[in-house]
Amino acid sequence: MLKSLKPRACVECGLPYGHTDFTYHAGKIESGPSYWSDRGLLCSVACSTAHYEKRAEKGDAMKEPAPNPFERG
Repeated sequence: MLKSLKPRACVECGLPYGHTDFTYHAGKIESGPSYWSDRGLLCSVACSTAHYEKRAEKGDAMKEPAPNPFERG
């Protein structure tokens, strides 16, 4: 689970989780977000791509997939 005290929002654009424009797995909020990284939630494929590209440019690309932030481990 994400260990952040920030409200759930896209780490790229700040769109809050629960907003109608947020992209959810299978189109259902109950299914959780479609995109996330080790830094937090991402609201769309556009923000996911931007996040990846920014991190790659800085030499800080993810080395492995981040765990689902809504599953308890």
